[in-house]
Amino acid sequence: MPVSAAVTAIGLVVMWSSGFIGAELGTREAPADTLLMWRFLAAAAVLGGAWALLRRRRLRPRAVAEQAVIGALSQGGYLGGIVWAVGLGVPSGTAALIAALQPLAAGALAGRLLGETVSPRQWAGLAIGLGGVALVVQSDLSAGPAAPAWAYGLPFAAMAALLAASFLERRVRTPLDPMDAIPLHCLVSAVLFTGVAVAGGHAAPPAGGGFWAAVAWTVLLSTVGGYGFYWLSLRRNGVTRTSALIYLTPPTTLVWAYAMFGDAPGWTALAGMAVCVMGVTAATVRRRPDRSAQLAEDPVRDRAVSRVPAE
Repeated sequence: MPVSAAVTAIGLVVMWSSGFIGAELGTREAPADTLLMWRFLAAAAVLGGAWALLRRRRLRPRAVAEQAVIGALSQGGYLGGIVWAVGLGVPSGTAALIAALQPLAAGALAGRLLGETVSPRQWAGLAIGLGGVALVVQSDLSAGPAAPAWAYGLPFAAMAALLAASFLERRVRTPLDPMDAIPLHCLVSAVLFTGVAVAGGHAAPPAGGGFWAAVAWTVLLSTVGGYGFYWLSLRRNGVTRTSALIYLTPPTTLVWAYAMFGDAPGWTALAGMAVCVMGVTAATVRRRPDRSAQLAEDPVRDRAVSRVPAE
């Protein structure tokens, strides 16, 4: 894996998993819609201001419309479902497990909708990764429901919204650089969650500093870092490989939880981490072609190809 691809993958996993910790921090201080409203108001102000100062470019109306829909799904739909579920008492590990079902859905649909080839090796890696995720969150699942039964449907809806956004982004006619798209996504989400919070009477933020620390956490790590690396990976690696990296979110969340709250993972969770790494490696690492075999099969063609400069 090239260095740039490795950095993108590590950044995606670490920053994406920070969102589950941010949800836990924020919903301890305020309702989910309050956290989401102020998170995206702050993110829209910071990123929108930076975009206006640094980018200074006009966007095509079609591109704005396409990215508004993608932002509503990828941030409004996904984060709304995850944070609301955690706020209602769904364990963060269970929410991460359900969200990690996205790779299987992406792998099943990528071939038909996008024409991406999903090899048997990738399918095997995805299946192994899902088994690792199940091990990581086994304690959460066996502890019994801590939230209303319908709340467990929210992470499923969140996963479906992010998956739809991923496919739409790959099919847009006027693609935007993540530096242009993410501020627009945040603005759309700020409008959406402000409306929800105002309608529910939860717009006023709490006075404690813990809430604003959670807002800063989610803006800098989860929004700027998480979504920045997500769209960058989606452009470079495609839906299947990017989605496979989401399998590392639950075990990485455990590392975050240990660092933040002192929650040490058990042996089952550690075993799940190892299985997740194996699955993601199988699904994402490309095999290099055997050039000696190619030369033996067609030496003339191989010599011609060798004269073509690398990109």
